[in-house]
Amino acid sequence: MMSLMARSRSTQPPAGDEEIDETIVDIDVTSEMESSFLEYAYSVIYSRALPDARDGLKPVQRRILYMMAEMGLRPDRGHVKSQRVVGEVMGKLHPHGDSAIYDALVRMAQSFNMRMPLVDGHGNFGSLDNGPAAPRYTEARPAKAAPLMTDSLDEDVVDMVPNYDNQLLQPEVLPAQYPNLLVNGASGIAVGMATNMAPHNLVETIAAARHLIEHPDADLEALMRFVPGPDLPTGGRIVGLDGIRDAYRTGRGSFKIRATTRVENITSRRKGIVVTELPYQVGPEKVAEKLRDAVQSKKVQGITDYQDLTDRHHGLRLVLAVKSGYDPEAVLNQLYRYTPLEESFGINNVALVEGQPRTLGLKQMLEVFVDHRLKVVRRRTEHRLGKRKARLHLVEGMLLAIVDIDEVIQIIRTSDDAESARTRLMGVFDLSQLQAEYILELRLRRLTKFSQIDLEAERDELRREIEELEEILGSDAVLRALVSEELATVAAEHGDSRRTVLLEAADQPVAKAGGSLEVPDEPCHVLLTGTSLVARVAGEAELLREGPRASHDVIVSDVLTSTRSTVGVVTDQGRVLHLSVVELPSLAPTAGAPSLAGGTRLRDLLDLERDERPLGLIRLGEDDLARGGAIALGTRHGVVKRVQLDFPRSDGFEIIALKDGDTVVGVVDLEEDTDLDLVFVTSEAQLLHFPASGVRPQGRGAGGVAGIKLPEDSHVVFFGAIDVTAAADVVTVSGTSGTLPLLQTGSLKVSPLTEFPAKGRATAGMRCHRFLRGEDALIGAWVVPHPARASSEAGQPIDLPEPTGRRDGSGTPVAVPIAAIS
Repeated sequence: MMSLMARSRSTQPPAGDEEIDETIVDIDVTSEMESSFLEYAYSVIYSRALPDARDGLKPVQRRILYMMAEMGLRPDRGHVKSQRVVGEVMGKLHPHGDSAIYDALVRMAQSFNMRMPLVDGHGNFGSLDNGPAAPRYTEARPAKAAPLMTDSLDEDVVDMVPNYDNQLLQPEVLPAQYPNLLVNGASGIAVGMATNMAPHNLVETIAAARHLIEHPDADLEALMRFVPGPDLPTGGRIVGLDGIRDAYRTGRGSFKIRATTRVENITSRRKGIVVTELPYQVGPEKVAEKLRDAVQSKKVQGITDYQDLTDRHHGLRLVLAVKSGYDPEAVLNQLYRYTPLEESFGINNVALVEGQPRTLGLKQMLEVFVDHRLKVVRRRTEHRLGKRKARLHLVEGMLLAIVDIDEVIQIIRTSDDAESARTRLMGVFDLSQLQAEYILELRLRRLTKFSQIDLEAERDELRREIEELEEILGSDAVLRALVSEELATVAAEHGDSRRTVLLEAADQPVAKAGGSLEVPDEPCHVLLTGTSLVARVAGEAELLREGPRASHDVIVSDVLTSTRSTVGVVTDQGRVLHLSVVELPSLAPTAGAPSLAGGTRLRDLLDLERDERPLGLIRLGEDDLARGGAIALGTRHGVVKRVQLDFPRSDGFEIIALKDGDTVVGVVDLEEDTDLDLVFVTSEAQLLHFPASGVRPQGRGAGGVAGIKLPEDSHVVFFGAIDVTAAADVVTVSGTSGTLPLLQTGSLKVSPLTEFPAKGRATAGMRCHRFLRGEDALIGAWVVPHPARASSEAGQPIDLPEPTGRRDGSGTPVAVPIAAIS
């Protein structure tokens, strides 16, 4: 048996030759090591490495945010030296070194690591390839999202626990007004376990949490309609969603992240691959190093040059020149295989739940947050109720005293001391001790007639607030509705659009080294979706409108052309931009409704202005223009224009002269068939359709003619063309004007177009939707062939009700904001 010998001696020094009193204790090495290791493992797991599932923070992160709030730092106030924050946290709350605290503070300030940074850093806070400056050289303050984590701490919403030396108190967990564990993710290595969580979009996670509040029994499929996948801070593309579904179901899974790339002409004769977004936690220097090794080992062929043109104004831009004779798409496929342009992310959702480490799926993480938020709001309501009841008690005592103020003064003047005065006031006016004490401490100027009016108003307001607070505490439904409403406010104020594109798969052919992939000139369809993904599908047959439901997105524009032709993209600024069909990703034809999950973002292929939005596709090939036809455009101010397909070869030309403040809202390709009706829908819920043949063609420089008569403060929300002889649906969504459409769900109605007879051009049309209370405008409208298909901004399908025969009926609430319908 191995043992340790521990020697214990007397604390008194020996005197002369006095014998030393000592004791030897035998300790089993195995037991000692087990005990010490368990204590160490416990400390790492609970006090360092794993986040709490309620607020999504590790202890050091929680202490940084709490101490910054205690220091009076705010997002709208000046920065302070980072060393000062680190010192306060280390000295008062955190029993570890300053380097660990500063590393955590830096990570919370890095926008490439956090989807919603909690610290606003000033100075060099590092990059993906380089570390930050020392804390004495940087400054920090809470970011705009930080108060959402710490607000209401002074209202007894969470338990306070002692710090490491039992001299101060710190919150056990922060109130957390949004699901921070999902939004910002987490990573950490403990003893015997680790955690690695991917960031998500705030709007999507809050929508899922609100759905869970309303439907506690919702299954995973229902929640994934709101949270289809991670949304990484650096964008990129997630390829393959099976691993994400596994992670949302079991807490463990993996997915691949690809860089966002496009093929450009970097010289007049040479093409290049331009990288604008890298996979999560991959820096340009790492890409350059791995690319150099792959080229030298001949694993990657066809690359002649690499340039990092990244700057503060244009963001990330890596340019890889492709050697002549090599197909850029095939070279890119090799880069995905041998360089960090494609990386894997392993999800391991381990977090602390009720003090125990657990592996959580999507629903479990949302349930923990919702339960925490319900407890926080309940405790906050109880605290506010107690405060208001105490204040009402004092106000009522004041009102009793003011009614007979002369007697109050007389009692006080004739009393020997304050104790005697308090006792007499309690006896004469039937006051409590608190009320009598409060009256004795009042200043005389408060005892005026005007103050009595103020006190009566305050009393009535307090009674109203107490009634509201008691209603919240007395009804679980009211409490849940309040939490849901607060979450919606957070999403509206702090939410933003999705950055990461989700793709089911992206298999591409690989060309042989040294060869080129010749694309034959064959008929194909060019498709554009509601989320601005574009691709081509081989074949000239008409795409099926019926069949299996597309799993991703809806198609809003379809042009039949050839692979070596050019199509035009019409934008809301009235411009036409050239798009080479051969550069588009090719998708295999499907038996049912096609899905563009393997498409590419249109903005990655075209030089669009910052606020410019693509609307639709038109034919621009020589054969297309020779066949003739026309296109029609409708504008926000109700103007309609029909223009023949006779366009110049130059890129970026204008096809309509827009007035100040006007934009194009819709474009349709009439081809040779003009037996279509043009349709306008306005924000005032007026619908008008009339034959396209009634609009005479004009030149490119003309400004169009009146299409629909608009009242003041109204505008067009939809313009399109429809075959009135076939079944068509009118889909309208009402809401509140002034709020972004994608931040409100609204009320939706589906009606058959046959309910709306045609009228003459430049008339007002007829009403197509009745507003509910609180609604004043249409935030979305579409007229499409039956059956209509809807999708969210994330490209997920949304179920629509069957069409009703109510032409002027009101809508029903929808759960998710609708981005596109086709």
